[in-house]
Amino acid sequence: MLYTLLQLVILFFVIFDPLLSFIVFFSATAGMSPQEKRRIAILAVTVALSISLICLITGEGVLKLFNTNIADFKIAGGIVLGLLGIKMALGQGSSDTIMGKGKSSRAIASLIATPLITGPAAITAIIVAVHDYGRILSAIAIFIVMLIILILFLQAPRITRLAGETAMQVVSTIMGLITLSWGVMFIKSGLGI
Repeated sequence: MLYTLLQLVILFFVIFDPLLSFIVFFSATAGMSPQEKRRIAILAVTVALSISLICLITGEGVLKLFNTNIADFKIAGGIVLGLLGIKMALGQGSSDTIMGKGKSSRAIASLIATPLITGPAAITAIIVAVHDYGRILSAIAIFIVMLIILILFLQAPRITRLAGETAMQVVSTIMGLITLSWGVMFIKSGLGI
């Protein structure tokens, strides 16, 4: 059971991709107060956890409820990731360029929560994990990964101080290209290409 849990934690860690979410969090919250960053971090992880738990409990039923399917969700998520990737690759702050200046921390947290942390791949992985390993083991793995993501976000100021602004910008640009390619991949997957 412990080995299976470890496998699920690794799977969800890779699928939820905390490092990509961290780079976006860093970029979107640049220039904000530590209190605002903390609030966005907690809100983003709470929203992502809520979405994960809804998918854990209801599975494909939630998509049917909204009269959509995984393919449609992949295309929509791919478009958002593509836009975000372009802005990151060009070195533009995602909080200003994608959501506009003066947008609330809720808007930033929502973008980070989905499609970044809990996007189409995460929802699909959760549905498959529940089918293969059961709800309890899948839920424990999700909680562990979400806790890791929250710790990363809350430690963002220390991590960026250690890495330096230039290094973080270079990583942000590279991750922007990767995010853009993921967006293209999600769209292609949704279209069945």
